Amino acid sequence: MTRGFVLKFKFPVFLILTAMFVLPRLGAVAEEMGSPSRDVILTDEARAIHQRALVVDGHNDLPWALRKGAESSFSKVDISQRKSQFHTDIPRLRQGGVGAQFWSAYVPASTAKDGTAVRMTMEQIDLIHRMVKRYPETFAFAPTADSARRLHSEGKIACMIGVEGGHSIDGSLGVLRLYYQLGVRYMTLTHSDHLAWAASATDEPTAKGLSAFGKEVVHEMNRLGMLVDISHVSEQTMMDALAVSQAPIIASHSSAFGVAAHPRNVPDAVLRKVADNGGVVMVNFFSGFVVPETAAAYIERSEVERRLRREYPDEQEYQAARAKWRQLMRDERARKGGFKRGDVQGVVDHIDHIVQIAGIDHVGLGADYDGVSLLPKQLDDVASYPLITQELLNRGYVEEGIHKILGRNILRALGEAEVVARRMRNGERSQD
Repeated sequence: MTRGFVLKFKFPVFLILTAMFVLPRLGAVAEEMGSPSRDVILTDEARAIHQRALVVDGHNDLPWALRKGAESSFSKVDISQRKSQFHTDIPRLRQGGVGAQFWSAYVPASTAKDGTAVRMTMEQIDLIHRMVKRYPETFAFAPTADSARRLHSEGKIACMIGVEGGHSIDGSLGVLRLYYQLGVRYMTLTHSDHLAWAASATDEPTAKGLSAFGKEVVHEMNRLGMLVDISHVSEQTMMDALAVSQAPIIASHSSAFGVAAHPRNVPDAVLRKVADNGGVVMVNFFSGFVVPETAAAYIERSEVERRLRREYPDEQEYQAARAKWRQLMRDERARKGGFKRGDVQGVVDHIDHIVQIAGIDHVGLGADYDGVSLLPKQLDDVASYPLITQELLNRGYVEEGIHKILGRNILRALGEAEVVARRMRNGERSQD
């Protein structure tokens, strides 16, 4: 009787087991082999949730793009009109529902070598000030988290500045304090190169983190109310900053190392510390940090360029060797169909991962528009943020959680940094 039972139900059971276990795996294999993902379709529900949010982006490189592509002139490029050469302009900021933006005052790390870092950074800060002044119907400076909320309620895009790299202070706390007075509300501790006081994620590998002066920089940033930014820094520098900082730290434009193993992304061990600290990791949209295969290709490129730098100390010879290698790689990539761009779903995978490890109070958006060369499908410019909202909604996130990710988390962290700064300054006065 038992044998007959087995024979009678053998085929249906096989179908059930196949449906339960085999077909989902085949789908996963197909996805791993590069099957195209479906476009995210924006619904009225997601559009309404997005419109009710205060969307804050942690990092936009339009100021440097304007310097390079328009000689820092708003007469040459009027961003009140759509400008296809950039990822950013006012019409698309409005379309994307951006309510507050940290504009990057970036200058190359190489400026530390020729002594021009502070001058060029000041020029970039000046450019941002001129932009806000040029378009007063759209932009206004927000010195505090509360002022950003108020300006958003008035229909303005609240503007703050992030200095991208500690090389921009040229070893001077006085310069750091001046930047704060000019509207800088975070500083990334390094950019692409190591500093004497902080190690970068993308220079020669090192076990070093913050020096004694580096810890002094973090302390002074806490005292000012300037957020400490751990994007671009080595894992040890991340850990040292978290150990020293009395205020929440941020990663203004980094994704999750647990999803794509690029050194510019934040490892799980650091994510757990960020949660303890009250900080926020703001997910970068760059395909080289989002897509695992593309991240691996960019890591290889960085390693080769470091090797060529060692082999060719002469700058002209290095540039020639680098150009030759890059052309070979472009040809090879072209034969393979180019770099994988990724998609909206891939970006939200990073958000999901950070939520799982650190919690929903510790993730935000730092797209890096106008600072990257390759973006995921459907995330081509600053008009695209509502698609992130849609994909979060697709995955079961509720409005409150979506609003935290879109902007509430970073404004909460900035507000807490302001409280720490007041406490530290009050403590100093009580000792006088």
